[in-house]
Amino acid sequence: MNLDEIRDNPGARKKRMRVGRGIGSGKGKTGGRGVKGQTSRTGVAIKGFEGGQMPVHRRLPKRGFNNIFRLDFNEVSLGRIQEAIDAGRLDAGQPVTVEALVAAGVLRRVKDGVRVLGSGELKAGVTLEVAYATASATAAVEQAGGKVVLTGATQDAAE
Repeated sequence: MNLDEIRDNPGARKKRMRVGRGIGSGKGKTGGRGVKGQTSRTGVAIKGFEGGQMPVHRRLPKRGFNNIFRLDFNEVSLGRIQEAIDAGRLDAGQPVTVEALVAAGVLRRVKDGVRVLGSGELKAGVTLEVAYATASATAAVEQAGGKVVLTGATQDAAE
């Protein structure tokens, strides 16, 4: 694939209606806007308007909240780490850190830290320097002859 071959999916961009002049063009006279009224004029934005009745988005109660202190972790399985070691992108002799995972292409970007999940199989004994690891992941790493070092974020914040 080349840069000059990149195209949008069919139907992803809708063409604006080309308004005609006169009723013979098919899209003339009222230009697809119907007749008279507020929406036939320009500058109308009445998406949630219900004729003066309290709109449904204001009638319904607010629910929940957004925790601004919540940490956003990258999640990596042991299987993905083992694949990177097998492919030679990760060195099993060096500690596996967030930066090493990004350099190996396992993660795309550094967030608030890495959470290691226990799915997959780990054969290499590696040292994982991560923010959080599940109990099954920690057990699997120690069984393979490695160790897990928790850095930065506490376990309470990770859950």
